[in-house]
Amino acid sequence: MDFKTKDVKLTINIGKRLLTTGVCLVACLLLMQTTASAQDTTAAAKDAVIPAKAKPVKNTFQSIWIIDNQTVMVPVKGTFEMDIQHRFGTVNNGYSDFWGLYASSNIRIGVDYAPINNLYLGLGFEKYDELWDGSAKYAIIKQTRGESPVSITYYGNLSLDTRADPTKSLFSHYTDRILSFNEIIIARKFTDNLSIQVSPSITHQNAVPGYLTKNDSTGRTIFEEMKHDHFAISVAGRYKLGDATALLIDYDQPLTKEPTNNPNPNLSFGFEFSTSGHTFQLFMGNYSLLNPGKNALFNTNSPFDYTQTGGGKVKGGKFLIGFNITRLWN
Repeated sequence: MDFKTKDVKLTINIGKRLLTTGVCLVACLLLMQTTASAQDTTAAAKDAVIPAKAKPVKNTFQSIWIIDNQTVMVPVKGTFEMDIQHRFGTVNNGYSDFWGLYASSNIRIGVDYAPINNLYLGLGFEKYDELWDGSAKYAIIKQTRGESPVSITYYGNLSLDTRADPTKSLFSHYTDRILSFNEIIIARKFTDNLSIQVSPSITHQNAVPGYLTKNDSTGRTIFEEMKHDHFAISVAGRYKLGDATALLIDYDQPLTKEPTNNPNPNLSFGFEFSTSGHTFQLFMGNYSLLNPGKNALFNTNSPFDYTQTGGGKVKGGKFLIGFNITRLWN
């Protein structure tokens, strides 16, 4: 009798322990599920609060060149580039020199490299005036949705005329050979196909031609034929016709009024054909030189007829054929 009673009590104790253990297990499972659910909710809330960072727009232009001018583009770090630029003679002589293709031409070969992000350094040599030039280009702001509606890039070019001048008839001082060009390029990619940029610039020449003249009130003075600083502005655009073809247009307008020898404006238009590593631009325009400062100061070809302030007539229609070839390695 006593043995049976003890056995019943033992059974009852084991049952209680099993029940208690089961309740604890269920409670733990519910707690773990609630905790995991809360963590998922917190993570989702964080993802909803912190949006992905906006990235700058890509390929505002396909090349660093748009005919005669630099674009806002600065290639990525480690990019090496080679440029070949060619300008034939003007088309005005017609068949006699095959519309300028057999006339005296101008050519420039250049190389560029990006040592760090947003910076591009270049070096080139031009046939005309045996001109060496060094350049620097830096991307200040990049067009980014919600942050900046435009891209802004600085471009500077310093050139050196290396023609022989043993009698110093061209250059009285060595610094007279130096010409500097600076511009700010402001661009916007409006759609996947259309990009437009505006570029105000200033060109400085250390020496200008001039002569002594007689002035009755002040005596002898120096008359300078041009100013040392010259302001200009450029407007350029690109419209994609397909994945590898685009239409280009560029207009350059001098702003400074020179005492004499005012430079002419430039109107250029043509096509661009591109691959991942090559860009080929074929166009017609008025610039025959291959340095931005030289073109801004000394362009003698005008796209249209106009009358100068002093009454002098300028004949237009002096276009020439040109092309740019660029090759990228990165």
